[in-house]
Amino acid sequence: MAAGIALPNWSAGAAITDDPTVDSATKATFQRLADAVFADRTQSLVGDARSGHQASHPQRTSGFTGKVRLSTSQSRQEGSTLGELRARKSRLARLGEKYSGASTSVALDATKVKGRHATVAVTETTTLTYEKARGNEPKTTGFQAHHELTFQADHKGDWQLTGVRNTDDGYLAVNQISEPPVTPPTTPGGPPSASGSATSRPAPAKPKNFTATGYDYQAMAAYAAKYWNRYNPAYPDFSGAGAGGDCTNFVSQSLKAGGWKHAPGYATDFHKWFGNSEIQSHSFVGVNEFSWFALSSKRVTSLANVYQMDVGDVLQLDFDRDGSKDHSMIVTKRSQQGMPYVTYHSTNTYNRSVASLVASYPYATYYAYRT
Repeated sequence: MAAGIALPNWSAGAAITDDPTVDSATKATFQRLADAVFADRTQSLVGDARSGHQASHPQRTSGFTGKVRLSTSQSRQEGSTLGELRARKSRLARLGEKYSGASTSVALDATKVKGRHATVAVTETTTLTYEKARGNEPKTTGFQAHHELTFQADHKGDWQLTGVRNTDDGYLAVNQISEPPVTPPTTPGGPPSASGSATSRPAPAKPKNFTATGYDYQAMAAYAAKYWNRYNPAYPDFSGAGAGGDCTNFVSQSLKAGGWKHAPGYATDFHKWFGNSEIQSHSFVGVNEFSWFALSSKRVTSLANVYQMDVGDVLQLDFDRDGSKDHSMIVTKRSQQGMPYVTYHSTNTYNRSVASLVASYPYATYYAYRT
């Protein structure tokens, strides 16, 4: 999402200040502008509860016109982003999902300054309120996301925001719009092959038998709820490690908490599955390897439709449809109206509806597993 930095059009006679310093007040303004950027994005998903139409939310970023502000190119980029998110809001509404309110806060993690260039790392925490939640539907969904913002000082020493980049693995927050390009499907790189799941509604009935397997599915959901935004020190954290980050590691931990037993052996053998603080099988932490183990061991079966999932089931996505899966999630709630909600790491997210995923990634391939 980072916009390119245009060279400033300075006249030959323009006065140029020395490299500006970044004091505590400037850092605080960096933080406030970052907060405004992500609050604007989140609010673009919120409807007007009074009229049922698009809410009119004044853009908070428009209030930054002084020493720290959006560059012209980034202002255009944010306008485009908000337009895409409003289109996503409409797709969500057609799938029966609306948000009545939202809150976003941004914490400043680090600031690096080199000459007239500043790089700012922030953590965004966002909560969205589901409109008219009924029965056992969750009232809210939320996530934590990490971003890097770039600022460039102009000839007067004023800082302009020139780029925003997500630093988590993938673009998995509901207020992010960048997606991997879609490429033609290819043959998966290892056996066995998973069957893709439909994303149409309504889905054929597929009730889950919560006693047949002996697993504790509520314990799986409780573990995921406990550690969705703080990591269990009994396991390593693979966030930022690439190849999907910590998502499958988190799903495996949740399944283990509900009764999945280790299948010891060589770490590279996808027929084996184990993980602790010191060693993890590839199937414990790898997206594709998990699928191969889970299917070959018959601990899971493929579901025909994503909306058939229930608590403790697993959802995987192949964003670019190249045959290699990219992300793993676990179902932590299913509403009385039949909507599954997933929780996952990288980007840390709890109780996100499957409808939200389908609306956000309409071209991805979905793999739903009954555990």
